[in-house]
Amino acid sequence: MSNGVPMKDTLGILLAGGAGERLYPLTRDRAKPAVTFGGSYRIIDITLSNCVNSGMRRIYILTQYKALSLNRQIREGWNIFGREIGEFIEILPPMKRVSENWYMGTADAVYQNIYSIGSEQPKHVIILSGDHIYKMNYGRMLKQHLDAAADVTVATLTTDPSECRHFGVVDIGGDHRITGFLEKPKQTELRSPYDPTKISASMGIYIFNTDVLIPVLLKDSEDTHSSHDFAKDILPKMLADYRVFAFNFVDENKKEALYWRDVGTLEAYYEANMDLVSVSPVFNLYDHQWPIRTHQRQYPPAKFVFGEPGRMGHAVDSLVSSGCIISGGSVQNSVLSPDVRVNSYTEIENSILFSHVNIGRSCRIRKAIIDRNVHIPEGTTIGYDAEADRAQYFVTDSGITVVTRDYSLFENPVTVDYFTSE
Repeated sequence: MSNGVPMKDTLGILLAGGAGERLYPLTRDRAKPAVTFGGSYRIIDITLSNCVNSGMRRIYILTQYKALSLNRQIREGWNIFGREIGEFIEILPPMKRVSENWYMGTADAVYQNIYSIGSEQPKHVIILSGDHIYKMNYGRMLKQHLDAAADVTVATLTTDPSECRHFGVVDIGGDHRITGFLEKPKQTELRSPYDPTKISASMGIYIFNTDVLIPVLLKDSEDTHSSHDFAKDILPKMLADYRVFAFNFVDENKKEALYWRDVGTLEAYYEANMDLVSVSPVFNLYDHQWPIRTHQRQYPPAKFVFGEPGRMGHAVDSLVSSGCIISGGSVQNSVLSPDVRVNSYTEIENSILFSHVNIGRSCRIRKAIIDRNVHIPEGTTIGYDAEADRAQYFVTDSGITVVTRDYSLFENPVTVDYFTSE
């Protein structure tokens, strides 16, 4: 599967501790990487699948905020390696071993786990984020890193110059060596050497030689003026004294357009899920050459019942997970997570339903995200009157209605037990 180099001397560090404020209220009770994606998956499953498919077998996951459901997902779904042969996926919560603070930035998060890194004695450390959707073979990046005799390699993505305010923009020389960084500029004249109509943006993926990373982190930890962030502080200061190179993203998704999504806003999250239900989605979940793993509890198959006129259980242009029952209702262009029930005469359109959702009879719901364990009473309408929805739910500027467990609508909330809770 891998066209890169073996990664036995590489340690992966996956940053999964962000609070995810822009995904609120979906992140009110869970960490952003633990948010459901594509019905059966969590966002973190995508990056972990990239690791496994790339041949990486030693991975630390750094958590911080609201990590209960994330911890459970890793424990139940990713306990697939053998510690006795040096393989592991291990969660490292904040331990304040070298600091009295919680993680103050991406570099500080890694610094506070410096002893765990040293105990594994890797030659290379790859820093990853747990909240992006993409397919990438990290072995390809490591091969270029070794061939260039680099101290640090930064993964970059070619994107439109109008997007520069959302990214760290990288200035790259003809030999792939990085000569400068601009952190989220309002505009820039820089252009990518890989495509002169584009800019090269940092993907937040870095490979460090360990003997370079450790002293750099130690020095940064003593700098009281630093925000302790790789993009803002560490990398710009390294350009003069170290060999810092760019790796242009090679997409294992194998579509005409490169696919990399930061699903950090409700709009981006919604659109990424809606792509999955199209006839030819840009992000392919059905790729046997690059499988996406997850943990799925044991549910019966999905079931569609009643074939009467006006009361036909059916779903079209939709993802329907195991355990779902479409009982005389209609589902169109939607994503249903496991154990969802849609009752008779109900219409669901352009929506995302998390697990253990029960939609009562004669409901009309469109362009909505329904959080897990929510019961929608009979006759409810959501997504047709923005002002009425705002009185009860969270509604984005683009008109996406998010329904969570605590809204006053629910006269008979679902009983939440250990099995179904976050």
